[in-house]
Amino acid sequence: MNDPLAPRHSQARSGSLRGGHGPKPHVRPPEAGETLEDADLARVDWWGAELAEVTFVRCRFDDADLTELVTRRCVFEQCVLTGARMAGSRHIGTAFLSCRLDRSRLFDAVWEGCKLTGSHFPGATLRPLTTSDSDWSWTSLRGVDLSGSDLSGQRFTEADLTDADLRECDLTGAHLGRARLQGAKLRGSDLRGAVTDAVNWRTFDLTGVRLDLAQSVQVARAHGALVTD
Repeated sequence: MNDPLAPRHSQARSGSLRGGHGPKPHVRPPEAGETLEDADLARVDWWGAELAEVTFVRCRFDDADLTELVTRRCVFEQCVLTGARMAGSRHIGTAFLSCRLDRSRLFDAVWEGCKLTGSHFPGATLRPLTTSDSDWSWTSLRGVDLSGSDLSGQRFTEADLTDADLRECDLTGAHLGRARLQGAKLRGSDLRGAVTDAVNWRTFDLTGVRLDLAQSVQVARAHGALVTD
């Protein structure tokens, strides 16, 4: 007997949603608890849809309209969202694991308690954004404009922030352990209380940057000062 509580697997697993090159407004959002694997969901129109506890594995959302989408405790694993329109979307307890969000439009998106580990955002539009209690570890945010964002308390462990624009950002209490920050712009940002042990302070313009005492000592030592108690 089938377990009535087990997640249902959509027909997308067998490829019934594949094919076609135009918009797919006829493809409806999955119901709560469904699992979709290897589904071609490119160009679907799920504007304003709400998804709860849905799992997507290796699915494609190229150029999909996900504007004002709401997800709750969903999982997107190794999915491709190239060019997806996700402005105004809200994600609560959702995981985007090793996903590609190339050129995705994510302005005004809200991330609450989300896990975005290993995902890539080349050319994506992320600001303005709201993020709280979220994990951005191992993400690739190379060259992304995050200026003026409140990133306080977020985890960026081993994230690639090369050439990212972090000017005027609130990074208080953020975890930047082993993050790659080469070429990142930090002018006017607030780093007090952030984990910055591996930061090479000699490479940054620190004009207007707010630091705590421990970080000030790190900066002084990076520039050759002999700091004594």
